Parts: sequence; C-alpha cells; structure tokens
Amino acid sequence: MPKQPLTVVARMKARPGKEAELQRVLLGLIVPSHADAGCINYDLHQSLEDPASFLFHENWESKQHLDDHLQKPHLKAFLSQADQLLAEPAQITLWEKIG
Repeated sequence: MPKQPLTVVARMKARPGKEAELQRVLLGLIVPSHADAGCINYDLHQSLEDPASFLFHENWESKQHLDDHLQKPHLKAFLSQADQLLAEPAQITLWEKIG
C-alpha cells in the first residue's frame, strides 16, 4: 500500500505594521518550494477575518522530503527574519490523511 502524503499546516501572524512585508516574503517562498523534491502542493492563504494571519497548507511525499525542504536556502532565509516579522512563533502541525 502506498504511503499517504504528509500534510503540513503552518499558521503565522504578522507583527502590527508588518502584514504587507510578511505577505511579500511568504509569497516569495511559493515558487522555490514548489520546485523542492517531494512537494505536492504549497498553498498560501490569508485570513478574511484577520489580514495579519497567514496559513500555509502543504503536502509532501514524505517526512524526509519535508525535512529536506526545511534545510533549503529559501526557508533558512525566511527563518532568519521570522522574529522580526511574526507577532508570535509559527504554529506548525503535521497531519496524515485517514479517510
């Protein structure tokens, strides 16, 4: 039986006044992340109720593909500036489709 993809939900909230900058930086992660091995989808969403809140919905072929993605220069560049852009630490959860 083939292994199910790994789903990642990553929620982030911009610091006040940093909403547009965070949006720009997050949008910049999409193209290089789609090119990462094992990326099935890498979709960015913005809350309609709170424009400072962003959510990535990602699917990866495996946990190893996700781990490799997290070591890529584009992700490390984002993580190096996350404290300046985020109001709180990102909430990242891993999910497996069961039905």
